[in-house]
Amino acid sequence: MLQESTDTVLAEKRGPVLILTLNRPDRLNAWNDTLEQRYFELLDEADNDPGVRAIVVTGAGRGFCAGADMADLQQVSTADAANLEVPQRNRPREFPLSVRKPLIAAINGAAAGLGLVEALYCDLRFSAPDAKFTTAFVRRGLIAEYGIAWLLPRLIGRGRAMDLLLSGRIIRGEEAHAMGLVDRICPPETLLDEAVAYATELANHCSPTAMRLVKSQINRAMDSDFATAVAVADDLMLSAFGHPDSTEGVMSYLEHRAPAFTPLGPIATD
Repeated sequence: MLQESTDTVLAEKRGPVLILTLNRPDRLNAWNDTLEQRYFELLDEADNDPGVRAIVVTGAGRGFCAGADMADLQQVSTADAANLEVPQRNRPREFPLSVRKPLIAAINGAAAGLGLVEALYCDLRFSAPDAKFTTAFVRRGLIAEYGIAWLLPRLIGRGRAMDLLLSGRIIRGEEAHAMGLVDRICPPETLLDEAVAYATELANHCSPTAMRLVKSQINRAMDSDFATAVAVADDLMLSAFGHPDSTEGVMSYLEHRAPAFTPLGPIATD
């Protein structure tokens, strides 16, 4: 297994799956600009790499991501409000939502504030039973940041979202699973391997093009009515029948073999 080390994020390739590990364990992988830049760079590279078909995100040490680094928050909180501006970024904070490939969070420990937001930006969340989750914002005198007020109610319902956002209370993995915040509970010792196994199943048996389109369908349908979602599906279905993956999907089933689906090419640029 190839493993490349960087200061803030580790990248390890396991077959068609890329594992990205937030790597500031002494700070419970607290988020800062350097980590963000490297994480987004690696996501971008993975999205443009035909050899990567799924991505797993986890944290080094005891945490997933403890939120924004407190040193950064202190600097912002003590600055003159009149001089504060929204920071300029090469990529928007919600950049992970635009990744075309399946993005799976393996939540091994605390996911707080911005760390929870980053977990919500993933398509699926696997968690250890004792992992801690908290929105935390109101306990720091902050608002619901980076789209969590939009994401959380759609995932767990308005009432539960209100509870977590208004109270900032800590919940554990089991409660998070019961309310639909995470999709699967795994023992800590097998969490990463189970997430990678699931990602490998997607990579080996599911069409990358079809998965990209399904992700797009789900995101669009969240803000549309049923009739619109059906009309979009009808249009996509016609183009899917004309794609080589449709033929390959049928033939591989009839021939009792693993499919050889077409990988996604690099993202087209103008």
